[in-house]
Amino acid sequence: MPNDPRPSDSNSGKARLFHTAVTATDSVYSTWQTRVMYYWFKRFKDLPGSDMGGFTRILHSGKPDKHMEEIPTFVADPLPAGMDQGFIVLNRPYAFVQWLEKANIPEEYILMAEPDHIIVKPIPNLSKDGLSAAFPFFYIEPQKYETVLRKFFPVEKGAITDIDPIGNSPVIIEKDNLKKIAPTWMNVSLAMKKDPEADKAFGWVLEMYGYAVASALHGVGNILYKDFMIQPPWDLEVGKKFIIHYTYGCDYDMQGKSTYGKIGEWRFDKRSYSDTPPPRNLPMPPAGVPESVVTLVKMVNEATANIPNWGE
Repeated sequence: MPNDPRPSDSNSGKARLFHTAVTATDSVYSTWQTRVMYYWFKRFKDLPGSDMGGFTRILHSGKPDKHMEEIPTFVADPLPAGMDQGFIVLNRPYAFVQWLEKANIPEEYILMAEPDHIIVKPIPNLSKDGLSAAFPFFYIEPQKYETVLRKFFPVEKGAITDIDPIGNSPVIIEKDNLKKIAPTWMNVSLAMKKDPEADKAFGWVLEMYGYAVASALHGVGNILYKDFMIQPPWDLEVGKKFIIHYTYGCDYDMQGKSTYGKIGEWRFDKRSYSDTPPPRNLPMPPAGVPESVVTLVKMVNEATANIPNWGE
């Protein structure tokens, strides 16, 4: 990994803006996260060091919702009934296919992000020389599952190590490359879901494997950028990172000790707010809790305090 987050070809004088795209449903759970995410996008978009261009929520519910004026939105159709086989995430690649086909996207690069991402500083274009920039996930292990993956990435396509340990998000990618990858990502993910062996092996990260395989099939390599984001409570400091991904629950006792796996005396878990948004002014964690968790709660609180009609 390069130490300098701004790649050499960003100094050519030509803007390398990327368009941020977030796939979402119209559920309460997805919507409040997207509103918080968009708040922080706007806060950092025009600050020094940013290559952030436009923003689109790709809403794959098939119909507009009441937040269309608040958040720039493209309405995509969900997969036909039954095709997602109960795995709603399979709508994500289909939504990207529709958006890339129909929308006017002025930027030449795309950042694929998710509702539960909070941008913590201006993001430069981390891609370089035709390579996408992607966060490496420790639990995406192509070599461990080579036998299964060879059904979708035949030997003649390359070494199994050509499949990077990534999902589709966060990834900064050239728009033309994503236009090639997206249909394959969709088709590979659907094929994996229909394959009992692949479905069992990959579980809730199946669509991530689908993207990694599709990227490799099209020969699009990735800079594995560990400083792209942190995932509390495991990552303790924000440091040089650009995104907080709050996918895991954060549980602590009142002495600031983690009780992960057991509901803590203090907790923040996005799943606690599946049916109603978190209230404004969430209680801050006790002393001793890592900076990453403290920053997360502060940023959620700032967003909810400033977003009009919060909770409606």
